[in-house]
Amino acid sequence: MSAQAGGAPRKWDVSRVDQQSYKVLPLGGINPDGGNSVDYITGGWRSERPVWSEEACKHCLLCWVMCPDSSILVQDGKMTGIDYDHCKGCGICVHECKFGTLEMVSEAEALAAEGSVR
Repeated sequence: MSAQAGGAPRKWDVSRVDQQSYKVLPLGGINPDGGNSVDYITGGWRSERPVWSEEACKHCLLCWVMCPDSSILVQDGKMTGIDYDHCKGCGICVHECKFGTLEMVSEAEALAAEGSVR
């Protein structure tokens, strides 16, 4: 049930639900083509993010191997940064880093340090 503007409950009309088809529903969040995750920014809902210390990094790339979102950026065999557009903030990279070059910080703290607000 849902409430109307005045607060009175309203019942949903499901009398013809058996006559409807999934084919009339909008696609919504369905991605019909494979390999399209680059086209969709999916990191906006995280509450924490990994922060990388380039000076301390040994470029062992354990973080890159273990990242489920392919958010560790690598060029010429060395880590170059983190793709925050796709990083979900799971912390696996931080857990796998044996040298302490990655740490999790709150998204609000990271944005404040960057001088931006979301």
